[in-house]
Amino acid sequence: MSGALPSHILVSALLKRVNDSGGMGMVRAKGDADSGSILLILNENNGISKVMERAFGPLGTTILVETGPADASDVAAREAYWRKRRDRDPDLWVVELDIASAERFAAETITLG
Repeated sequence: MSGALPSHILVSALLKRVNDSGGMGMVRAKGDADSGSILLILNENNGISKVMERAFGPLGTTILVETGPADASDVAAREAYWRKRRDRDPDLWVVELDIASAERFAAETITLG
């Protein structure tokens, strides 16, 4: 066992932090409770969007990597991207956050587990 926190705990903690800070977070697709990958749709209050995924960095630490369509603000492209990913990986969690500093909230919460 790796000692990493289960995906559902990380997602739950992230949603609680975001919602408690006045933002909005929602699960778009629920993945495997213990070991599902986590894909994030991060919407900043200024209209900028990013798609990021929790991954392992070169030193074995957990990091966030930008992924998805070139223009994450293109809602149709973003939706098509995550749905295609989800079709290939039914264990994938898809979480959307609407809050200022969305990437910071995500990094502080889900890179710990």
